[in-house]
Amino acid sequence: MTDPADTATFAPADARPIRRKRIVIRAVFVCLWLAVGGLVVWQAGRIARDEVLADLTQAGRVALSLNAEALGAEIDKQRALPVVLARDPDALAVLRAPENGAARDRLNRKLEALARATRAAVIYLIDDHGLTLAASNWSSPVSFVGNDYGFRPYHAVAMAEGAAEHFAMGTVSHRPGMYLARRIDDDRGPAPRSGLGVMVVKIEFDRLEAIWAGAPERIFATDARGVVLVSGIAGWRFQSLAPLPEETRAAIRAGLQYGDAPLTPLPFSPGTDDGRLVSVDGTGMLHQSLTMPEIGWTLHLMTPADQAVRRAVADARALAGAGIALLATLAAAGLYRRQQLQGRAAHAAHERQRLEAAVAGRTADLARAYAALEAEMEERRQAEAAARRLQDDLIQAGRLAVLGRIAASVAHEINQPVAAIRAFADNARAFLDRGRADAALANLSRIAELTARIGTITGQLRGFARKAGTAPTPVRVTEAIDGALLLLGHRIRAGGIDLVRDIPADIAGARVVAERVRLEQVLVNLIGNAVDAVDGRPAPRITIRLSRSRADDGASRLGLQVSDNGPGLAPDIREALFLPFRTTKPDGLGLGLVISADLVREMGGTLSACSPDTDGAGATFIIELPEAG
Repeated sequence: MTDPADTATFAPADARPIRRKRIVIRAVFVCLWLAVGGLVVWQAGRIARDEVLADLTQAGRVALSLNAEALGAEIDKQRALPVVLARDPDALAVLRAPENGAARDRLNRKLEALARATRAAVIYLIDDHGLTLAASNWSSPVSFVGNDYGFRPYHAVAMAEGAAEHFAMGTVSHRPGMYLARRIDDDRGPAPRSGLGVMVVKIEFDRLEAIWAGAPERIFATDARGVVLVSGIAGWRFQSLAPLPEETRAAIRAGLQYGDAPLTPLPFSPGTDDGRLVSVDGTGMLHQSLTMPEIGWTLHLMTPADQAVRRAVADARALAGAGIALLATLAAAGLYRRQQLQGRAAHAAHERQRLEAAVAGRTADLARAYAALEAEMEERRQAEAAARRLQDDLIQAGRLAVLGRIAASVAHEINQPVAAIRAFADNARAFLDRGRADAALANLSRIAELTARIGTITGQLRGFARKAGTAPTPVRVTEAIDGALLLLGHRIRAGGIDLVRDIPADIAGARVVAERVRLEQVLVNLIGNAVDAVDGRPAPRITIRLSRSRADDGASRLGLQVSDNGPGLAPDIREALFLPFRTTKPDGLGLGLVISADLVREMGGTLSACSPDTDGAGATFIIELPEAG
């Protein structure tokens, strides 16, 4: 596209510097946006990555807590078993007389039943020298009966301290598990003895490891040296978080704690970021851990994070890139437009210099004409402002005039509760003198209700007398109707007028965009006119009807009708109904309907009068306003 500014009629000496300046500006613009865009896209990726990792970290903390509770519960539910069995009479009988075959058979069967009921891997009894005397697996090919476990640390610790817990690989079953040991003392009989033997319960974590294996995360527990003891990944058991010193590995192998496990480090490698991620089999994972001091273990959780991080980073960078591209396009368009305008301005300046001499004589005339036009416009603005103020004052005057007409009826509304308040107050004092506090409290409650009623009436009067604001808001039509009827209620009741409210339930809560005080002023004017029209008529009736309709443009509108069964409107009166100073009332000014029509028009609606009913009696006025969304 050719820049129109480039075709301006400049001399070659003037055009070349301008073109060079434009080229430099465009180059700087491109470089600046490339730098800013790259920085924003990179930072958006970093922010998205941090948010994903924060979410994964929070979820990981919850998962760690739940799995730690499950692991602790698995151990805790077995801890009480060796404590109880250490005082079992059958176990004491076997330790006192190991050669008693019947006692050993009875204990074997008892331990077998207990292991099956508690889901313990093995329960067995060891004497003070480490020899197994009875076991729950006595009838299986891998029976512990007759095996010497004096080399196991849990035997020596339990004999010395009374209790021990130890995790190791089984030398017979070749299955890892946690051994809970409890010393058995003979504190009964003629010669009490301490340390007859040890009752041992072995816990295996197959069920828990199966649950961990099915989880999307990698879960495992390590001891204080960092060796994996329980894991959802079978190949990780007895591997270590970090390389172990050779002397530590030799000591572990010598004690047969983990069998012939190689104790090699886990296949971890640090990630390429700030260290929160580790690489496991080529997959980036978030590593979190939770210490379990009650058993001296640490629970680890590795959550896959690569895919979630990559997706979040890609989405964030794509969104940031699209935003930067859009902004750059808009900025480029603005720059191009600005250069066009500059070129046109330069061309206009050149033409202005050429024509300046020709139009110099008319400049003063144009300036004087412009000044006169501005003065006239200022006078017009002032006149419009004055007219607006006069209109507001006229509306307020109309409202106060209506307020004056209803003041007497409202005074009657207030006089009744005031008189009642005086009577209830006198009665309350009399009741207090007689010691009837409950009756006095009832009178005081009634006084509070009456004062609340007075407050409602006077509050409505104050609100009606106050000047309305200038900002229309959604107003519920039924609330405006209630406000107008509160002011005119006494006149309606005094005249014995039958008030009919025809408001369908589906639009009872409908709202219009209006100023409530002004809408109430219109309703007070229309309902007050209807009250005057039915004065002295047999069976006077006023009907207020609300309906909904659709305009040609599809917008919803609400129609509010005020009808009466009075004498109606003569044709000549109906034609001049909304003209100033036309009235059928002897003491009227003829401004009420004019002000009401103006108020409705300012609220975006219309006020009109309908033809009389089929019997020729009555008048109907319709307010149509747009419904608030």
